[in-house]
Amino acid sequence: MKIYFIGICGTATGNVAILMKRLGHSVLGSDSGIYEPMKGALAEAGIEIRTGWKPKNLEDFNPDIVVVGNAISRMNPELEFMLAARKYEYTSLPALVGERLIGSRNSLVVSGTHGKTTTTSIAAHLLASAGIDAGWMIGGVPQGLGGKGSNLGSPEAPFVIEGDEYDTAYFDKRSKFIHYRPFVLLVNNIEFDHADIFRDLTDVKRTFTHVRRIVSPLGAIVENGDDPNIASLENTPWTKRIKVGFGSHCDVLIKDFSQCADSSSFTLEYGSARKKVEWGLQGEYNARNAAMAAVGASLVLGASNPLDIDLSPLASFKGVKRRQETILNTEKIIAVEDFGHHPTALRLTIESMRQKYPGRKIFVAFEPRSNTAKTNVLQDAFGEALELADAAYIGRADTSKTDPSRRMNTAEMARAHNPKKLRAFESNAALLEALSDDASSENGKIVCIFFSNGSFDGVHREFAKRFSR
Repeated sequence: MKIYFIGICGTATGNVAILMKRLGHSVLGSDSGIYEPMKGALAEAGIEIRTGWKPKNLEDFNPDIVVVGNAISRMNPELEFMLAARKYEYTSLPALVGERLIGSRNSLVVSGTHGKTTTTSIAAHLLASAGIDAGWMIGGVPQGLGGKGSNLGSPEAPFVIEGDEYDTAYFDKRSKFIHYRPFVLLVNNIEFDHADIFRDLTDVKRTFTHVRRIVSPLGAIVENGDDPNIASLENTPWTKRIKVGFGSHCDVLIKDFSQCADSSSFTLEYGSARKKVEWGLQGEYNARNAAMAAVGASLVLGASNPLDIDLSPLASFKGVKRRQETILNTEKIIAVEDFGHHPTALRLTIESMRQKYPGRKIFVAFEPRSNTAKTNVLQDAFGEALELADAAYIGRADTSKTDPSRRMNTAEMARAHNPKKLRAFESNAALLEALSDDASSENGKIVCIFFSNGSFDGVHREFAKRFSR
């Protein structure tokens, strides 16, 4: 089959294109910007990329099916040509994944507002370490698993996938995870996010209710037992539910959590079964991610015991790039890059760094870049999270495409939330200079955390370069 991808260079789209190529299909795609690391990954897989949107690309290739990327909308020249021609079959990326990659395989779908990428990576790591040739789709670059964000795996083995609640395509406004045929569904947490497609928390909870309704009766729902928003969802008598958490009401308990500078430990308990974990990730939220992944990996293999998988490989789990990744480590300054773009993610990471590096001041640089972060919907919550730092540097928010009545006002956020700590900048270049000056003049040891789900205009890399000399 000949498959054409409009918008092939996105992380998810590019990885799916590579997997379809490995299945033996002929693959071609186009994009407006072709950047690393996906540029190199596609080239290594032997997939040609056309630069720009040109209808002739479709005419020349004459595909059997066209995959329309999530970022593609009406008035895209290739999309308009395709629709006008009325001879090309087309689909969305999530639908293609559900039909062609998951199919009848047992899928472990990892959902929730936070922690999806890390939890998916942990589950894939545990399955691979157990000798299972599982497939996976991870929305990031794992430090292990050969650095591969995707893997085809054996057709008889489970498929682990990050289940995003964001919408599917311009023509399909259902959440992506609806297409992933969950055998086991993990729900890490539920908070309000994606203000560009959800009206409020009730709207977010509605889509999680929908995905729970399609879980296999032979599978399970594994959920954060300490999250009140999850607890408020409807009962699911059609499949079993396993609650994981710190509360005594949970089925799988996380106990005896302890953390030091470079590692943490905890115990998982289910009935009379107890398993101790010692690993290199910090924070109670990462302990929960590991517990959820362990239970999900056990159940997707058909085990009746939710802890029926070897947890010792967690000791070798290295995490995911851009998730609390250390990019500079000197005696005076430690710099950390993190993908955080929600107030809760910022708060948890700052708190974790406080525990990991007691006695150091915490400096935070934050780029409001996601569609929700650029609005004022969570402006106060972001301000409250940033107040937990000793100093916070807020980058420019590009609100040119945001409804004027809903635009984030970074200067107002700084004024409202302790202007002695929070400073807003008109450009990321100005932020870099101010942060560099303050870091240079600080007498004590500091930790600088850079939060962005984008490039941050290279601020974090330049900062690390300056202070590595």
